[in-house]
Amino acid sequence: MTESTGDGVQVEPEGAPPELNGRPGGEPGPDPDGGPDGGPDGQPGGAAGAEATGLAARIEALFHTVRRPDREQYTNEEVARACREATGESFSTTYLWQLRTGRRDNPTKRHLEALAQFFQVPPAYFFDERQGAEIAKELALLGALRDAGVRSLALRAVGLSPEGLDTVSELVDVIARRDSARKRPSP
Repeated sequence: MTESTGDGVQVEPEGAPPELNGRPGGEPGPDPDGGPDGGPDGQPGGAAGAEATGLAARIEALFHTVRRPDREQYTNEEVARACREATGESFSTTYLWQLRTGRRDNPTKRHLEALAQFFQVPPAYFFDERQGAEIAKELALLGALRDAGVRSLALRAVGLSPEGLDTVSELVDVIARRDSARKRPSP
């Protein structure tokens, strides 16, 4: 997708995704802010992604939490294609990339409904601040339960007494503090 400068010259938009900048295979490259481009799957998420708030942050959270059956993140192309099929409307990979990075922040209701349908969340996730926050907490919990160790521990704790759950909770707190202390750089 190119933009016109008004004098007939066509240019790529600043910070265009790799596939628009002609990089073979969509290889990540520098982002317009000079930082690294892309998360673990080579998708945008560098400096521009870190600054994204509101709608972009919610969409990005869905990509990080709701995964394919093989636990890999969905790509922009997979999601855009599914949204096109769901709505019958235009929904390009570039448009989704712009929404994820905050470069576009005024999608149609149908586009947000298609995203909600794809990620299996209520449309209120995008429209209602309070419900969106509650849904985000539930998604974070689901993301944590995706980890086999966390899931195993949670399942084993189901039959414990209230006193046993308190003991497990205290142990988790102690271990979390210890792990946090290990991660801090020493002075």
